[in-house]
Amino acid sequence: MASRTVRARLDSASEQSLELLMREGLNESEAVRLALTESAGRRRQRSALADEVARLAADPRDRAVRERLLSDMDDVGADWPD
Repeated sequence: MASRTVRARLDSASEQSLELLMREGLNESEAVRLALTESAGRRRQRSALADEVARLAADPRDRAVRERLLSDMDDVGADWPD
């Protein structure tokens, strides 16, 4: 993919974040590219985790195992004092 130029108006928090990355030796372009890449990676991880949770929640066998485990834990757990 060909490179392209993106303009952004930074607020105070974004400016401070950019300065932090640049103190690590990155120039502005490198810092912005790193921030975008890291942010996208975190979003992909959260999305994959949410998909896995939804898949397990919809799985009747998984729900049955979870219910049995919760019931077993209730049976062996001590009662909380009043």
